[in-house]
Parts: sequence; C-alpha cells; structure tokens
Amino acid sequence: MAVVSTASVAAIAAKQVTDDLGDGVQIEGQPAPRSNGTKAPSLSAYKGGFNMLVVGTDNDPDQSAEFGERDATLNDVNILLHVSADHTNATAVSIPRDLVTPIPACKKTDGSGTASAMAAQPINTSFSDGGLNCVTQTVQGLTGLDIQYSAAVSFNGVIEMSNAIGGVPVCVAQPIEDPYTGLDLPAGTSTLQGDEALAFLRTRHGVGDGSDLGRISSQQVFLSSLLRTVKSNDTLTSPTTLYKLARAAASNMQLSESLNDIGTMVQMGRALQDLPLSQVNFVQYPGTTGGTGVYEGKVQPTTYLADRLFAKIKADQSFSLGEDSTGIGSETNAAPSAAASPPAAAAAPSAPASSPAAAAPSSPAAAAPSTPAAAPTASATPETIDGLEGQSADQETCSKAFGY
Repeated sequence: MAVVSTASVAAIAAKQVTDDLGDGVQIEGQPAPRSNGTKAPSLSAYKGGFNMLVVGTDNDPDQSAEFGERDATLNDVNILLHVSADHTNATAVSIPRDLVTPIPACKKTDGSGTASAMAAQPINTSFSDGGLNCVTQTVQGLTGLDIQYSAAVSFNGVIEMSNAIGGVPVCVAQPIEDPYTGLDLPAGTSTLQGDEALAFLRTRHGVGDGSDLGRISSQQVFLSSLLRTVKSNDTLTSPTTLYKLARAAASNMQLSESLNDIGTMVQMGRALQDLPLSQVNFVQYPGTTGGTGVYEGKVQPTTYLADRLFAKIKADQSFSLGEDSTGIGSETNAAPSAAASPPAAAAAPSAPASSPAAAAPSSPAAAAPSTPAAAPTASATPETIDGLEGQSADQETCSKAFGY
C-alpha cells in the first residue's frame, strides 16, 4: 500500500509539473521530442558533453511595475553552461550584455517574417525580435559550440526559484546600496531570496566599477554560493525541494522543446549533483571596454582568450584559472565559513530517468538517476588560462561595493 501511495503522489506531482511546462520554445537545430511524439534524447547521446544556454530577460508582461517598463525585452544575462561527458567538470560562461557580435537572421516571434542579420550589435538585442531561438543562434555563432538546451527566465522566475531553495548565502565585502534596484546590504554574509536575491543579481551601480563586467563577477559570487548551497542541503536529492524547484522553473521559464521534459530535467539534476565543486568554473567571456568605432561604449571581444576558452570546452577538457582572477566586482573571502563551503561528496551516477513520475520520487534512493558516467581517468594537471576572469565553485568570494 505504501508503495502504491508513493507512486500515486509521484505521478500527481509529475502531472502538475508537466501541465506547468506548456509546449516549449522551438529552437532551430534542437530536438523537439514532445511536439513530434519522440522521446527526449538522453544526456549521454551528446558526445563531448552537453551545452545549455540560460538567458535572463529584463521585461515580462506579468512582472511587477516596480521593475519599470521597457520598449523591448532584452537578454541582459546570458550564461552558457557546458557539462563534460563524464560529469566530472563544468564551465559556466557569462557573456556580457554589451558584447558586440554578429547577430544572424532570425524568425520573428510574432510570425511576421525574419529579422535581418546584423554584423555588429550588442548581444542583448538578439532577444527583442527573435526571442530565445535568436539568442541561441547568436551564441552558437559566437562560440562555435552546438547548444542542445535553452531556457529564458524573467524577474519573477528568479524570485520564485530562489524562494524554492530557501535562499542563498552571499558575502559582500563592504555595504552595498543601490537606489536603482533598492538593494541595501550590510557588509558580511546575508541569505538572499525573493526580491532581495533579484535585486542583488540586477545591481550594476552598486558593485565594482558600475559596469556590466563588474556585475558579472558579482553575480558569480551568488552563483558559486548557489551551487554550494544546493549540493550541501540535499536540494538535488530532496523530493520536496526538487518538486518546488521544478514547479517554479516550469511556471516561470521559457524552456526549449528539448528541455521541456521532466526526465531530461531530472538527468540534469543528477549530472550537477555528481560535479566536484573544484571542477566547476564560472568565467566571463573575455572582453574589454574603451574601444572605438562599433565598440565605443560597448564590450569588445578579446579573441585570443576566447579562442583558448572555447577550444577547451569544445574538446571537453577541464582548465584552471590564474591567480587573482575574480574580476572587478568580487574578491576572495579573507575569512571563509567552513559551513558555507562543505566538501563536495562524490555521488555515484545511476541509470537514466524513463518516466515522468521520477520527477517527484519518495526518497533519494527512488530518484530517477542519470546515465552512468564513464569513470574519470588519471590526467595531467589542467592547463591554466591566464587572463581569464572568474572563479571556481568551491572558491568563496565576496562582492565588492562600487568604488572599492
């Protein structure tokens, strides 16, 4: 009877999440398993690991008026996540919103035709006409990587997902006050969720030099702590928390058709659970300000560094960062908390999820597992990419207030 009841609860939970998902966004070149009746490919189907693009948009019809009104929706946050085939390392690349890059011709989301290709535009304009599909095509052209999964999250989505995991502890080196976002944080560590978490991720004027490059390194303080948090508090093995997180994501995100599948989402959770924190790098796409011509007031790609970075990702190889690489919006925490940075437990990967009911298992042992990862082999020390800005997930850092 207990087994039947547990299965029934799991099935109901899975049905609720599936209903929240909707149809998914069609992305050129990505599989569309739900729309054509085929099963979603397993993560292991992608040789050399998988790539997922997460886009943060700054305008949504349902968002609160306190965030202001904009003429167009822009992709102000663009993070490309690569997870290696054996689930032993990962890289999350934050692409500055003002990075100038070619934007391809994209089908307009309103069905009125195709937006013309542009040779040199800030990347955050790619969402306005072509939506998530156009951002995906643009990032593929910029990086030379195939992207198998895409997702867009609005302000409301950030709020609900931070609430679902119970908040994220974030260190700031000096008090941060930003009247533009309403952020007011004392020096030290605060646990952020809801509106406050969103304000922290949005703040640009309150951190570093007031630029988007400073905001990226400050966001990496949050993202690294987020990953440490979900790995330390059993988020990825807690049926209740996973269910809350799944519903928050399904209700507040645009997911590509390839990602719009419960089994795929569970496999991704398992892949993240297996990752050693020291082998997860959060990096900024290499770029500089102060350029001229089309780069005036924008971010100019540093091509030689970008080539090294994406050659490593394309080859599915790990790498390390040089000393003092945290960027202009963050610094190493001089007194890290042992509780905030627990050692990463190596979790044994298990078999792929085959049914939607796996989205809400009754216990960690019953959770739908992912495809077995190949046992890592002994290798040489990863190559260091000097000049690349970022941090590893196990590195505790603090955001620097504007002007410090």
